[in-house]
Amino acid sequence: MPLSFTTIRRVLSILALSCASFAAVAAEADEPKFPALDSSYLKTGDFVGPDRVGRVRPGLNKDQVRLEIGNPHFSEGIFAVHSWNYAFNFYTGKGDAYVTCQFMVNYDSDDHVASTRWKDPDCQKYVNPPGSTTVLADQPYHQRVTLAADGLFAFGKSGLADLTGPGREKIDSLVSQLKQDGVKLTSVVVTGHTDRIGTETANFTLSKARAETIRSYLVQQGLDDKAIKAYGAGLSQPLVQCEGEAVTPQLVQCLQPNRRVEIEVLGEK
Repeated sequence: MPLSFTTIRRVLSILALSCASFAAVAAEADEPKFPALDSSYLKTGDFVGPDRVGRVRPGLNKDQVRLEIGNPHFSEGIFAVHSWNYAFNFYTGKGDAYVTCQFMVNYDSDDHVASTRWKDPDCQKYVNPPGSTTVLADQPYHQRVTLAADGLFAFGKSGLADLTGPGREKIDSLVSQLKQDGVKLTSVVVTGHTDRIGTETANFTLSKARAETIRSYLVQQGLDDKAIKAYGAGLSQPLVQCEGEAVTPQLVQCLQPNRRVEIEVLGEK
């Protein structure tokens, strides 16, 4: 017996609602789950030097993270977990006023930092003020290079064949400088970053793939394979905040600084 037009409309409506619910759940799953602040054993934030938080970067192991910012402030545990959560207080520069910021450290399967994330992206400015640079006093040689991803890769691409001519030249220049200076590498950390357009999962995948490509290219140019690590930070560490949700040319242009690849070199001369 053929279905009536009314029955077909009801079935289509149910399917549409189911798809919408599934999409909402999937989008929610992409977002990191920060614990409620009052579930911390501190019940508030802990005062810590911003420079210590700034030294928590991809590649560190759990012991190194603990040396910088201590054990996590929530009940997720220390061992056999892949995320640590913290709550930090930072002075605003206006008398004794301060803000409390929640900070998440995510680990890979080898218990090395894979990415970090602020619950409120504006908290990043208390750790890395605009125009600031990081100086590691205990390293004889330290250099951090930030390359715009738009100048490195074709749009939305990440393969070695997608690496642009000008992008190769910039990386070649870095390698030549390291060789000319006679730097004995301790570590090279390549971290890919994206803007917030698209899902968190897709952005993480793209940022990781681009970092892996740069790593492969550095190895091709003669740098020590064992010293180079590649990580994807996705959209978790923006440099700028831009208004609007609709993807317009203006928004894409505003978010350009967030699409980048950072190469941090540690070593001895």
